[in-house]
Amino acid sequence: MPRFLQGLRAFGGLTLMLASPVVTAQSTPPAAKPTLQGESCSVRGLMDQLRQGMGSSSKAYRDYLQAVLREAAVSLPSGELHAAFDRETDPAMVEQLAAALVARSEREAEKDAIQTVARRALEDRDPSVRAATVRAMRRTGALEKTGDMYERLMRDGSPEVRMEAAKNLIEDNEYVYSAHHGPATDMAVNAATASTDPKVTAKILESLDTRRMGPEAGQKLLGMLGHESADVRRSAALALGSVPAAQMGPAREALVGMYRGERDAGVRKALVQGIAELGFADAVPELRKLRSVDPSMAPEIDAWIRALESGVQEWGLLLREKQRLQQVR
Repeated sequence: MPRFLQGLRAFGGLTLMLASPVVTAQSTPPAAKPTLQGESCSVRGLMDQLRQGMGSSSKAYRDYLQAVLREAAVSLPSGELHAAFDRETDPAMVEQLAAALVARSEREAEKDAIQTVARRALEDRDPSVRAATVRAMRRTGALEKTGDMYERLMRDGSPEVRMEAAKNLIEDNEYVYSAHHGPATDMAVNAATASTDPKVTAKILESLDTRRMGPEAGQKLLGMLGHESADVRRSAALALGSVPAAQMGPAREALVGMYRGERDAGVRKALVQGIAELGFADAVPELRKLRSVDPSMAPEIDAWIRALESGVQEWGLLLREKQRLQQVR
């Protein structure tokens, strides 16, 4: 037989051997599948995990546990969750339980749950607990669901609580409403003007975009230009730079008039910036008139005039252009 035929015969035999099923002396029965055991999600179990996990050095793990509680909040027994919130005294744990109740309210599993959180923010005897409860409402819809809570928090006896409330107002307007919801802006202005803490008032106003502000809040903001604190006057001047078109005329008139009598250099710089933002290129003639009022402010005004004459029409870009021009001198 030719050699190549012998090779084919050998290859065919090997193929049959590989294709044939392997026969064992005894067949092994398949292993039994494990039985799945259901486990209910309890408030106590989640809190025990969270309390233990809060001591972890991993921020990612801590964030994960907090997210689990918020996600589970909708399906947790309401009575148990409220009882745990009322019973807890550790500020870190109070914050997480408050956030869970806020999540229930946000997802309409229990619309009034947020009122429980607001009451504790206002009434708890421990300022650290009040501050933690306020933080739990940050970047949520609490601003529109809690009435005059923020105005009352502005008069809280604890500086920590007042500052946490201010951060809520700032971040809610920026991240929840993107500065496009007038009532949220008005609430921030109302809270700022109700505050007896100049640092808190200034922090709110200097961070606020007022493009959707209502006329009543606008009048309150104009009144802040006469505040005894230079920081508040400076912040009010900056906030007036972005008011709606209908309020631009009174705002510009107030800023220009105030510039002539203001003695604080920081406030004067803010007044110039506010005038520039209100008018862009149209503000140049007014700024030239103000240049001679205070010779020490001439370089600042000149930088603004050059920036405004550059033709840049976006405020953020215009600010950077003005800074660039000051650096290259």
